[in-house]
Amino acid sequence: QSRKLTIKKKTAHCRLNVLIILNGNSYATNKCLSFRAAPRGATCFEVWATHGLNIYVDHTTKSKVSCHDSKWPLDRTVKVSATMDAPSNQVDDEKVRIETYAKDEMSLDADINRSGTVTRAGNQKDQWTWGPDGKGAILLVNCDRDNPKAPKEDNKDASSHKWVWHAPMDMSRMILTTQGPDEVFANYQLTLHISKADDDKVGVFYIQRKEQLYYKHILGSGKISYHVKRNFGQVQTVFYVEGLKFPDIDFSGLVTFHASLLEPARKGVPETSIFTDSLVFRVAPWIMTPNTLQPVSVYVCSVDDNKDFVEHIRKLATKAGCKLIICPEEENQEDRWIQDEMEFGYTQAPHKTFPVVFDSPRNKKLKDFPFKAILGPDFGYVKRELSPDMSGSSLDSFGNLEVSPPVTVKSKEYPLGRILIGAPFPRPMSKLVKDFLKSQVVQSPIELYTDWLFVGHVDEILSFVPAPDQKGFRLLLASPRACFKLLKEKENEGHGKAKMPEGRLPRSISEIIADRFLKKWNEYCQKCIDWNRNILKEELGLAEEDIIEIPQLFHPFLQIPRVLVPHVNMIVLGKHLGIPKPFGPIIDGQCCLEKEVRRLLEPLGLSCNFIDDYGTYYLKLGDVHCGTNVRRKPFSFKWWNMRP
Repeated sequence: QSRKLTIKKKTAHCRLNVLIILNGNSYATNKCLSFRAAPRGATCFEVWATHGLNIYVDHTTKSKVSCHDSKWPLDRTVKVSATMDAPSNQVDDEKVRIETYAKDEMSLDADINRSGTVTRAGNQKDQWTWGPDGKGAILLVNCDRDNPKAPKEDNKDASSHKWVWHAPMDMSRMILTTQGPDEVFANYQLTLHISKADDDKVGVFYIQRKEQLYYKHILGSGKISYHVKRNFGQVQTVFYVEGLKFPDIDFSGLVTFHASLLEPARKGVPETSIFTDSLVFRVAPWIMTPNTLQPVSVYVCSVDDNKDFVEHIRKLATKAGCKLIICPEEENQEDRWIQDEMEFGYTQAPHKTFPVVFDSPRNKKLKDFPFKAILGPDFGYVKRELSPDMSGSSLDSFGNLEVSPPVTVKSKEYPLGRILIGAPFPRPMSKLVKDFLKSQVVQSPIELYTDWLFVGHVDEILSFVPAPDQKGFRLLLASPRACFKLLKEKENEGHGKAKMPEGRLPRSISEIIADRFLKKWNEYCQKCIDWNRNILKEELGLAEEDIIEIPQLFHPFLQIPRVLVPHVNMIVLGKHLGIPKPFGPIIDGQCCLEKEVRRLLEPLGLSCNFIDDYGTYYLKLGDVHCGTNVRRKPFSFKWWNMRP
């Protein structure tokens, strides 16, 4: 494999310099190039010329050599001509540069095949594509605390480098290969560099061996270029790369690295790159986990009046085979709403996966718990903090943040589900949080209308439970319609005088049905729920059989709907459900509402466990789900295999 270069001079005052580059090595000549000048092993070439020259490439054959972009195959039938239209003003004023490529050239590489190992001289590494056939390397955000001695009151920003110790297993390897004569690297500068825009997005480290081995920080956080010191005969230089920020509204998640061979600056001529290889990484997103994934640990707060509630949760966690973690009073300061404070998820690269807790902007008495008690080795932390000029609302609490199981909508697959947030009118979740969730790309958020509720959280009207069929889940939707229908059936069966116990609504079934104001109020609530039902059917691709209406009533608390008979605000631990005890009318020694919920859910193989949270949570405007939180196992599906 070779090529021939012929030079046609139109003037007598022209001297042609040719620079051949192979594997980062250069050879200069002022002679016409013949096929013998092609270095051994070369398969392709590129050609450039200064503005005073014209370059022509003639080719008459289809080469089997794989060449990309502007490269030409090295073949005897390929001919390159350079012509000049005007005389030279001085010697060496015009140049032709030819770069030849072989299998072992200067190359910047990473795990672009997402196999867990670095891919050498891979194709399309300067691009990043989604899907099972996609290419592109992945970075993890260094958001955990691998150093147990780091102060827990320190800066919460990962980019500060103050409390994060750089664990090599968290980082992605990037290898620079420079194979060729050592003299070349004595004459040309080898530089690794990033753009100024990426300076706060990544960190790059290089192993230094002095008295002991340590990782030297060479790029990122104020450093955008690094002069690579190549030892005599050294072929590979290994770097370790970490992400410092999750994708967000101002950051796509893509970061580009460049390795350049620079021609030294000369008088009147600035430093110029004679070869650059580029490599693109994508920072891994934060991913939420739905109720259908296996629970790992349950979190609950211990406060002065909830000992029985905590014991119920302990028994439920034991049944489900997961760990119970109790936040003590000295840490929660009587703030029991642990669901509102944080949301569990994870981040993942081919070489590693670890959980990440998302701390809400709520900032009440539990505000320090996620950072101080959860952040640790291989357990990450991320937060979006509202600035003083930003007004927050109840909708910024994470009881207002749920995620569906995987769904397919009109042939569009969402293998990691879709995030659900209660929104608009007139006090939406903060744009800061919504932008962050949307920017993760993989769980395209849906906004529901929940501002009609007193608290306004999505967990007041819906939940997802696992199902043993192809769909894999059911959507449980609060339904005043179903509740009134059940009560009417019981009245027709002769149980109209059956009363609800003291507390929630101490009236008989017939009195409840006859209460026109209560019925009209719940008709309004049903219309709001049906509005959301249509959105969920459209955005999650649900059929009627995928939705179960759970009996639930609402009370006009301060002229805003307040859950009266709760059910869907539950904790889901595999097949074990922790459901708020409804205290419905007792018929034949059994609560008719509990019996109805069992009838609806037990055929799915689910176990209904009703928990009394009336005094400890319900009267304080919450229920079982609001007072608990669950960390779950990650999806088996790899996020980079999806097509957003």
